[in-house]
Amino acid sequence: MAKRWFVVHTYSGYENKVKTDLEHRIETYGVEDKIVDIQIPTEEVTEIKDGGKRETKEAKVFPGYVLVRMECFNGTVDENLWQIVRNTPGVTGFVGIEGKPTPLRRDEYNKIMRRSNPRSGAPVAKHTTTSLEPGMPVRVVSGPLADFDGQISEVNAEAGKVRVMLTIFGRDTPVELTLDQVTAIV
Repeated sequence: MAKRWFVVHTYSGYENKVKTDLEHRIETYGVEDKIVDIQIPTEEVTEIKDGGKRETKEAKVFPGYVLVRMECFNGTVDENLWQIVRNTPGVTGFVGIEGKPTPLRRDEYNKIMRRSNPRSGAPVAKHTTTSLEPGMPVRVVSGPLADFDGQISEVNAEAGKVRVMLTIFGRDTPVELTLDQVTAIV
């Protein structure tokens, strides 16, 4: 029988607990050869804090979902395996059509897991976030405009830049700065 990936819906924030509990249930029921893998899709996110401090962490790509690779026949899950997964604490059900679990295609799984294309060797995209938002008052902390106060008009976290409206010579002037050149005014 083929082993395919299925998407299991969980309570948000319980993904790791569901994975651990499901691993114990698989061992208890002796179905290690039928339910062979459990994955929680994550990605590396770089968060830029005030003052430009960078912090890299793993973040869940789809909070509330876990991927389970298990045996199926013609795209249908065995009733016993379905019950083992479905009755795991924290699991609310499978993603599928008309209440029936639907397996993922290989390309869907690769996309969800953010895998690079093995043929091209393309790197996996990383994401950057920041607590800075448009409309937020900031102070320039470095560069030729240090000690100027302004207001953020645009944030481009991926590029590590912000557009700030500064009053220079009595006129509002848009200035593009890097995230480490500004800090939020509290």
